Amino acid sequence: MLPHLAPAKVSEVYKSYWRFAAERQDIFFRRAQGEAHPWSENAVLTTYKFTNAYRASDRASQFLIRNVIYRADLPKSPREVFFRILLFKLFNKIETWELLEREFGSITFEDYCFTRYDDVLARAMRDGRRIYSAAYIMPPGRSVFGQSAKHQNHLLLLESMMEDELPERLEQTSTMQEGFEKLRTYPTIGDFLAYQFITDINYSEVTEYSEMEFVVPGPGARDGLRKCFVDPGGLNEPELIRLVADLQEQEFERFGLGFRSLWGRRLQLIDCQNLFCEVDKYARVAHPEIEGLTGRTRIKQKFRPTPTPIELFYPPKWKLNEKMRLNVDAAPDAVNALGATER
Repeated sequence: MLPHLAPAKVSEVYKSYWRFAAERQDIFFRRAQGEAHPWSENAVLTTYKFTNAYRASDRASQFLIRNVIYRADLPKSPREVFFRILLFKLFNKIETWELLEREFGSITFEDYCFTRYDDVLARAMRDGRRIYSAAYIMPPGRSVFGQSAKHQNHLLLLESMMEDELPERLEQTSTMQEGFEKLRTYPTIGDFLAYQFITDINYSEVTEYSEMEFVVPGPGARDGLRKCFVDPGGLNEPELIRLVADLQEQEFERFGLGFRSLWGRRLQLIDCQNLFCEVDKYARVAHPEIEGLTGRTRIKQKFRPTPTPIELFYPPKWKLNEKMRLNVDAAPDAVNALGATER
């Protein structure tokens, strides 16, 4: 039991949560600075695939931000930006977006046609290509939209959002929870997907929420919370995530960890939620004696270095890109000197 967390009681996985976050972020900076693989001496982190400490730093998020949302040659109206974001996220696979771009050039709602998109995606599947990411499972939606192919139902789901003027309605919302609830009303969109989608939409200029105002733990995060907290002390899961977000500087210092923030941006609630999901996987190998809710004991995906480097780019409204250009090659102490103050 840790007095400053009373009455919550933690397990040894709680300490691994902070160690994992710090080491995973160090790996991110080592890669950004062009160091050669391996980027860590931690055998678990070099063997298995884990997401970044910051969600926006992951490859799919980076592609979404730079190539889907902020592409200079694509329309910037909220309606068009929303359409592109949801089209990308329904499949969440870079290769699927690139396939559609090769077929149609600039992807816009103005030129969208169900039959043409269906033909391209169906042909790709017949050729044995996967059009969906394995990051999370999209419900098929057949009982709602009546189509035999999963991608057809998801195109119809997106069409229904556009017909309902959801982009315009989201633009009028003032809180992330309100935006989440609007997405949550659509069939096949549960709590987890609604939270992920509203986070992605909020990378754009369509909405202007703080990532510190609202969090919804997914199944993996709930497993990680269970492993970290022996007794939650009466706090619910979102409250526990907020607790660690609020204590992050204190805990990194207490455990003697030199966490390097994202050019001054603290870990946000979405990042802390994701880290609980990742530490659930990490603990399957590092702490096999501690069980979660699902009882999973293996990490399925092995790490394979991607040869193509990511040219990092974050939502301009975060004001990180200029800091990044000035400091991406800086020493750790110089990067830390920016301070972990931006919320």
